[in-house]
Amino acid sequence: MKSFQFIFALFLSQVVFSQVYKSSEPLAHTYSIVARDSVTGHMAVAVQSHWFSVGSVVTYGKAGVGVVATQSFVNPSYGPKGLALMEQGLSPQQALDALLANDSGEMFRQVAFLNTKGEVATHTGSSCIEAAGHRQGKNFSVQANMMLNNTVWDAMADAFETTKGDFSDRIIAALRAAQEEKGDIRGSQSAAILIVSGKATGNSWEDIIMDLRVEDNDNPVEELARLVNVHHAYDFMNQGDLAMEEGDSKKAETLYLSAQNLFPDNLEMKYWYAINLLNNKEFEKAHPILKSIFKQDINWKTLTSRLIKNKLLIISDEELQTVMKL
Repeated sequence: MKSFQFIFALFLSQVVFSQVYKSSEPLAHTYSIVARDSVTGHMAVAVQSHWFSVGSVVTYGKAGVGVVATQSFVNPSYGPKGLALMEQGLSPQQALDALLANDSGEMFRQVAFLNTKGEVATHTGSSCIEAAGHRQGKNFSVQANMMLNNTVWDAMADAFETTKGDFSDRIIAALRAAQEEKGDIRGSQSAAILIVSGKATGNSWEDIIMDLRVEDNDNPVEELARLVNVHHAYDFMNQGDLAMEEGDSKKAETLYLSAQNLFPDNLEMKYWYAINLLNNKEFEKAHPILKSIFKQDINWKTLTSRLIKNKLLIISDEELQTVMKL
């Protein structure tokens, strides 16, 4: 088996390091979290900053490998290079040490690595702007710089460790905890969350569990939380679509209703729930829902008649005419 030293040498010979501080580098002073879900194996990196489109420069992840947050005076190369080193078999600490050793601007960096085992490595450079620091825990690391208060990273860690529920909800709880401690001294602007699978399939649509960004918003963490909730709702919609394809309209009905409960004002979610009620011959329940939808947007009525051809709606001609008169 090749030694880590040999892998190191091979990797370093194939890439050119230009990791020095440049005044043009993004000033993504921020707080972030890298974490692993011990139940699913999913890995996440999430961030908030008073900087436009912070997710485009801070968050990196690869299914079956790990996640990276690179911030402060950002050197974006820590993302792809760190993932490449971990994919070669180096631990997060070994990978981070290798990059720091070749970076004359390391004192300006704040970086966190996490791998599929939940192992973490974190660096807060000596020249990161106060308040700056990090805290590691089982399956996670939280880090922050240019905070108003030095309580941010502890609050984030406590929130992640104690919050119950879905993995993404625990991540959002950590970001909210930072905001409750006044967060970035400059305020808020953008946020992002990236979740990848612990095992790679090679199919990006399966390997990327969630990839959401708020590029410019007065309250980016709350907007990100809203988008996470919408994402959960559409997960139910996608599962409902699959159930429809398989001809299991009862299962689809349950899934569409779950989506609707999360996103009650969305007409499309109400619509597909009602269509499944029709397929299940629950006409009395479906009709008032469809009537309300058609009143708000007549195009849904036009769509309904077209579903017959694709066998997504299986009802008699008589019943279809009843629906068309709603």
